[in-house]
Amino acid sequence: MGREGSGRTLDGVAGIVLAAGEGRSFGGPKALVRFRGRTLLERATRTLADGGCQPVVVVLGAAAAEVRRSSDLADAVVVVNPAWPEGMGGSLRTGLGEARAASVRAAVVLLVDQPLVTSALVGRLIDAWHAGAPVAVAAYRGQGLTPVLLDHSTWDDVARCAVGDVGARAFLRARPELVTLVDCDDVGAPDDIDTPEDLRRLRRGRSASGHSGRPENGRAR
Repeated sequence: MGREGSGRTLDGVAGIVLAAGEGRSFGGPKALVRFRGRTLLERATRTLADGGCQPVVVVLGAAAAEVRRSSDLADAVVVVNPAWPEGMGGSLRTGLGEARAASVRAAVVLLVDQPLVTSALVGRLIDAWHAGAPVAVAAYRGQGLTPVLLDHSTWDDVARCAVGDVGARAFLRARPELVTLVDCDDVGAPDDIDTPEDLRRLRRGRSASGHSGRPENGRAR
């Protein structure tokens, strides 16, 4: 596993950006895509940092060298998952391993292609964790989606369930009693960018979830 940068804190919440995929449906790695003046990867790392995550861990894979060149990641801990073709599970395990090394107590996991997730949304998940939720899942119209916050006590089980292209989903289904759904309709939207048409739609300010498509990253706690 390649590693670049450093970050260590005695307590608190890390951010993990999963950005290793090759973007087959999109036509290239989505970490390289520019959206409103920044790459999606830069947006994701800034969203997590502004939301209260430290350190922010970025997990790369496909075109890792090009992604590093295209984005300002000076404030992030950058790791490369060499087994990225096997799916998201390995990247999640890689990110959780870096979070464990940083001695944090929880981690917010964000996909790189969700530009309508805001720092206020991240802060709301952290607030739920401070209130006692071991797993806080962003919910939109009552449906739990992503991002998700995972307390450190869950990481071993999450890692065991994260196989192939399955991230935390299998764990969440197996342990529903640990999950708190956090209403996030007013602070973000779950839209992801899977295809060029998804990107064009969001650039036009149209969210499939009914959100305005114009995220604001001010944090509300």
